[in-house]
Amino acid sequence: MTQRFDICIRGGGIVGHALALLLARDRLRIGLFAPEMPANNEPDVRAYALNAKSKALLESVRCWPDLAHATPVLDMEVKGDDGGLVNFSATELAVPALTWIVDVPALEAQLREAVRFQPHIELLDAPRPATLTVVCEGKASRTREEFGVEFAATRYPQHAIAARLTCEKPHGQVARQWFTQGEILAFLPLHGARGNTVAMVWSVRDGRTLEMLDDSEDAFCEQIEHLSQGVLGKLTLVSPRKAWPLQSAQASRWIGVADGQSWALAGDAAHTVHPLAGQGLNLGLGDVAELTHILHSRAYWRPVNDVRLLRQYERARKTEVTATDAAMTALQQLFDKPGDGWQKLRNWGMSGFEQVGFSKHWAARRAMGI
Repeated sequence: MTQRFDICIRGGGIVGHALALLLARDRLRIGLFAPEMPANNEPDVRAYALNAKSKALLESVRCWPDLAHATPVLDMEVKGDDGGLVNFSATELAVPALTWIVDVPALEAQLREAVRFQPHIELLDAPRPATLTVVCEGKASRTREEFGVEFAATRYPQHAIAARLTCEKPHGQVARQWFTQGEILAFLPLHGARGNTVAMVWSVRDGRTLEMLDDSEDAFCEQIEHLSQGVLGKLTLVSPRKAWPLQSAQASRWIGVADGQSWALAGDAAHTVHPLAGQGLNLGLGDVAELTHILHSRAYWRPVNDVRLLRQYERARKTEVTATDAAMTALQQLFDKPGDGWQKLRNWGMSGFEQVGFSKHWAARRAMGI
């Protein structure tokens, strides 16, 4: 007879693996369907900014990368397009780091290795029946479509271009961001305290995407040097350039029953937000933390697919995701508006925000998950 799992997780990314490891600690029977991606010899340019809450979650399953692959950010500089400036400091906030820039391949490798040695998790070559199915397949989830869930997406008029750059000067564990003419450039420090490599994410207008991808490496780096005001000196491209369209999206339902099978969504299968504040994976790991907490704390007689528990999860996570998404969209739209009046207003707002310590510290601590 085929074993029926307590929970079947569909999706083999960071969210799916972390969820499996946390649920397995409660001795639940976990099936993880993590299909292998097609072989790709190109280096992975992704890096995530993870806050203190996400760090604690990954440490709890012993999957936090070493210092070479998880660089603490001690300071953050955000510059507007007309003199606006906001600075955040870990020292001012009395925290060890504002965030950690984590190399994605290193984190994914640790999670896969941990799953291999967890006896309560079975790796599957196809989805299997379970009391509860959790869908963590990402924004293009096919299972979500099969369950008839609408995924309302609003496209931003931008693509994100990501790459790795080596810099003439060390990054000093400082994350940097520039808002300019409706576009956003970010440098995320990599390779530890003395590193001189950054993960670059550049949100460019749709009409310029192909031009930026087709530009020569030298011309591309010259543009980045100009936009970054030469703060790290000469830049050299050391990876392919990757691009994807930016959107804000949220599933109409995060829980439900389809063909007699209870299900829940988590991570990008449930929501996506603009990357300008680096909150995407933090929100996904927030889903993991909330769902595992609710299932761990349930009364012994409640099954893992109890609809009251799942609704509790949906309400809690929708509230936070909706608030974060609204804030990201408002910022993107504010800096996308043309005209001298809007430019002066937003930079005046940045200067005022910098001077009001209480508001700045509150926003920083919220972003850090504190």
